[in-house]
Parts: sequence; C-alpha cells; structure tokens
Amino acid sequence: MSEVKKLFEANRTYASQFSQGQLPIPPARKVAVLTCMDARIDPLRALGANLGDIHVIRNAGGRVTEDAIRSLVISEQLLGTQEILVLHHTDCGMLTFRNEDLYDKISQRLGPDSAKAASNIDFLPFTDLEQSVRDDVETLRNSPLIPSDVLVYGAIYDVHTGEVIPVS
Repeated sequence: MSEVKKLFEANRTYASQFSQGQLPIPPARKVAVLTCMDARIDPLRALGANLGDIHVIRNAGGRVTEDAIRSLVISEQLLGTQEILVLHHTDCGMLTFRNEDLYDKISQRLGPDSAKAASNIDFLPFTDLEQSVRDDVETLRNSPLIPSDVLVYGAIYDVHTGEVIPVS
C-alpha cells in the first residue's frame, strides 16, 4: 500500500474521533507563524499552541516569498492576525545547496528544458541561519502589505533539543 493510502486510512480513525469542528476561522491567539516544511518541526507543540490557536504557513526554509506574503496578508487583513513569527531551524536543508546545484540536478534528472524553466526560480538557499531569519523579518517589516503595527519576530527552532531561540 502506498504511503498516501496509509495516510488516508489513518485519517479515517482521526476523523471518527474528531471533536473540534466548531473552531472559529480566525486564529484564537492572533498569531501567524511562517516556518519550514521540514517534517521534524511540529509548530503547534513546539510553541505550546493548540488547534485553532495560530496560523501556520510553511515552505522550504520558512522563507518570506511572494506566496508567504499572500498568506500573511490574508491572515492579517481578513482574519485578524496581529503578530508574525518567522521560525527557521537548525540543520536546515536550505543551508546545503546553492541555486546552481539544484539547477544542475534538475538538468541531469529532467533535461535541459526543465533546467531552463528552473533557472527563473530563486530557491532562496542561505549560508547563515541567523541572518536568513533577520533578512526575512526585515522583508516583512518593510513590506507595504504588512501594516507597521503588526509585530514581526524571528526565531530559530533547534531540531535536536526542541528549543525556540529568539533572534534579534
């Protein structure tokens, strides 16, 4: 059985016991967290939040992208978010490559046409974890789409200890 089919099967058990279907749409704690898609991060548990408490927006590296900003604008403008946490993490795969490395891999696996299409994408790798957090926080603070009264914080999640370390 495929892993996705196993996930569907597990969902049947989850759904049969689900009792939180009446939660309101806006996040109760008025916080949005932008973090990485890394499977070792459980943002709700790591931050002491429950289902319905916070919005969680995930992408590779937890980077501030056009799509992340799109989600944050909806979260703030339509659903009342008042604070944003940019949460990167230790041992991140985004520290392990350059755009050119990924372009080469795509070329080898999918061919030159795919590599050409990929060359228009900045995959946003980084070499300095703390600086990547600072850069993304600054991008949000300077965005004309994020009001100045929305508080923006940065932190690093340690995948080995579970600790969240603020970045100033």
